[in-house]
Amino acid sequence: MRLIHPLTIRSIYYCLFFIIPNVNASTRPAIINVGAAFNFNSTIGAVATIAIQAGIDDVNADPTILRGSKLVINMQDTKCNGFIGMISALKLMGKHIVAVVGPQCSIIANIISHIAKELKVPLLSFAATDPAFSSLQYPYFIRTTLSDAFQMQAVSVFVHHYKWRQVIAIFMDDEYGRNGVIALANKLEEKQCKISFKAPLPLDANQTDIASLLVEVAQMDTRVIVLHANQITGVTILTVAHSLGMMQKGYVWIATDWLASKLDSRGPLAPQVMQAIQGVVFLRQHIEESAKKTQFISRWSTLVKKQTKEKLQLNSYALYAYDSVWILARALDEYFNDGGNISFSSDPNLQASDGRSGHLNLKAMAIFNGGEILLEKIKNISTNGVTGLIQFDQDGNRIHPAYDVVNVIDSELKIVGYWSNYSGLSVNPPEKLYSKPSNYSSASQQLEDVVWPGRSKMNPSGWIFAKNGKELRFVVPNRFSFKEFVSKNNETGESEGYCIDVFTAAIKLLNYPVPHKFISYGDGRNNPNYGDLVQKVSSNEFYGAVGDIAIVTNRALLVDFTLPFIESGLVVVAPVKKYNSNAWSFTKPFTNNLWFATVSSFLLTGIVMWILERRDNDLFRRSGSLKEQIVTILSFGFSTAYFAHKEPVGSTLGKILLLIWLFVVLVIQASYTASLTSILTLQQLSTPIKGIESLISTSYPIGYQVGSFAESYMVEELQIPRSRLRALGSPEEYAKALELGPENGGVAAIVDERPYVELFLSTNCQFTIVGSEFTKAGWGFAFPKDSPFTIDMSTAILKLSENGELQRIHDKWVINKVCSPTEEELESERLHLSSFWGLFLISAVASVLAILIYLSITFYQYVHEERNWTIKGFLSYVNTIEKTKTKPTGSQCQRSNSSVSSIGT
Repeated sequence: MRLIHPLTIRSIYYCLFFIIPNVNASTRPAIINVGAAFNFNSTIGAVATIAIQAGIDDVNADPTILRGSKLVINMQDTKCNGFIGMISALKLMGKHIVAVVGPQCSIIANIISHIAKELKVPLLSFAATDPAFSSLQYPYFIRTTLSDAFQMQAVSVFVHHYKWRQVIAIFMDDEYGRNGVIALANKLEEKQCKISFKAPLPLDANQTDIASLLVEVAQMDTRVIVLHANQITGVTILTVAHSLGMMQKGYVWIATDWLASKLDSRGPLAPQVMQAIQGVVFLRQHIEESAKKTQFISRWSTLVKKQTKEKLQLNSYALYAYDSVWILARALDEYFNDGGNISFSSDPNLQASDGRSGHLNLKAMAIFNGGEILLEKIKNISTNGVTGLIQFDQDGNRIHPAYDVVNVIDSELKIVGYWSNYSGLSVNPPEKLYSKPSNYSSASQQLEDVVWPGRSKMNPSGWIFAKNGKELRFVVPNRFSFKEFVSKNNETGESEGYCIDVFTAAIKLLNYPVPHKFISYGDGRNNPNYGDLVQKVSSNEFYGAVGDIAIVTNRALLVDFTLPFIESGLVVVAPVKKYNSNAWSFTKPFTNNLWFATVSSFLLTGIVMWILERRDNDLFRRSGSLKEQIVTILSFGFSTAYFAHKEPVGSTLGKILLLIWLFVVLVIQASYTASLTSILTLQQLSTPIKGIESLISTSYPIGYQVGSFAESYMVEELQIPRSRLRALGSPEEYAKALELGPENGGVAAIVDERPYVELFLSTNCQFTIVGSEFTKAGWGFAFPKDSPFTIDMSTAILKLSENGELQRIHDKWVINKVCSPTEEELESERLHLSSFWGLFLISAVASVLAILIYLSITFYQYVHEERNWTIKGFLSYVNTIEKTKTKPTGSQCQRSNSSVSSIGT
């Protein structure tokens, strides 16, 4: 076999490592055509022109990036016009470009994204921020800047931070404006806020159109205005607003990043314009400080002078445009490294039906064969540019979106904080927080002090009563009954009462004035219908309703209620009567069962003690006649109730049993005394009504207060026939109807709200509440739907409750007396057998055991004395007096009695 010379082997390795790579390198074209589409005459377009060209030059000057290939840029002016933009896009696509840097405007992006998808040409947009674009719908649209979805999230967090609940959105009536406001509405809803009014402006709006719209906005209560416009119209809007007095104290103007690009590139603006925008807060895409950014900024003035005589400063969109070129260059480099090449193929969809091209020469446009691979290279890019880390998430958005929060103060643009989707609002730059755990807690959300329009440093409330300086009209019920809660003073003509004082105290806690007056509703001879009262607020006849208005479902559907300032549920009121004592009142403390058990126990104890003592104790035997034995049993048994028994107890079993029984007697005696004392001072119900359930089950008439929701609740919810209901208008009518009763034309019970009932019972103790409260509600003040005043008043009511002022107002107008207990409480005063069965069981068991032990001992003695024993003989033995025992002496009797009596005592 012929050996291969070593030189030949080295030649082969040389070919593998040097010649083959050169073959791959040879597939890289000398020129790579790329396009750019944006509005040349806009501020963003002007700086983008310079930035894109600088990017092309820097890429072509870097031998490490494309290694011999050169980017050739072809720029087309879209003028942010749909038709012109489409023509410009078709021109670009006919030049066999591999990608487009742009477009700038969202409307153009929407049009040419379809063309890019068809021809597989990636679009790298540095300024189209419309949040409606998605990678699913437009797969070849890549946003190298930030989506407005993040900007609107930042606005919503800012609004929520200052506890504003509503905003007005002024926007341009195009896709960019409409989609941005839709995103804002969604983000605000997540924070329980809302857009109270959407104010679109046509793209060709003049100052007259703007002024007309702003006059309409000025008539509204909301004072937080979000301005999502373009640079030309946006500045005009702010200038006109200033001339209309809408840049005064109390207003809040939040501009999106259009103002940042305007001021960064063209600022400072004319003095009169800067004066007009004092206090405005706007957002700017946050770009972290880096060496690349600093170097590019230092070159900017030189780059501008090369291309234009116009004075243009750098804004964030120029940085995104510059990075877009580098993103494309690095993706192309990766594409070529993987063996990719530039080739195109015709699109059969662009051919005419006869095989010839149409009038637009569509044949010149071709599909970029490597477009899909290049797109993936762009999406997977991970590098650092002048805008920081460049990396895309799965939705095609830049990671770590962040904004500067900037405040216009004189000619200064002061950064008062930052927003990022990582940690919300912060006074520290977001890049310093990425190394720490994400923190969205309320305490961590911070901003520096803002100088608001009118040079105010006090945070605005976000809304005022914009009623042309007129007082707000609050409707107040002019009650006929229970005037302590709310009524009209006939002497002064002013409304007064508990509810009025609560409302006035709450108004004083607000941080803004509320000019108002109360309008009485009702003739003062009958209570007004509260449903009609709420309806008038719902129809905007009045700004709100102040009074004893129960918060119920059908009313809450029409208006918004504050938090309740008093609890108010429905209760049942029924008549009661004093307990009339009689000759047998002493028997009332015990039930019949308990009396029977007590008497039986006394007899049982007497019998058992007689059995235990009669054989050994002569005092229990006496003369032996049956009458005397019965008298002894009864005398001993019942005298123990007063610890007055005189018979001495000699046996051990008898003493133990007596001790147990005297303890039982002691407990029963004390309980009897306490129960009898209580019963003689109690009241009892005079009707069988014990609550709402028993009331429903009867056919008795039921009273309710005129104008109360109790009527509709009983009919609709409890299904009580309306024919059973009786309308009552005053406490006097309440008392009369209850006293008459259902048999005499009155009512069996009254159903009303607890505050009224408690006030009624404070002077009518012959009635009482039966059962428990069967609805849970409260009284609140009513305002139109979505009124921000509702939240402020609710907060004020909470403060009144916390500082005790609410209770002091209540005590001033409503003084409640303690009336009689309910029937359940009356019944509970009687003593039942179930409360003492344990004691009786112990006594009975002790008696039985004593008898058993006694009989066992006696039987044992009898068996030992009599060998031939019989039952008759045993009974005779038991009845025999113990001969060894003697009659106790007087001293013994005295000691025995004194010892047992002392035990009883």
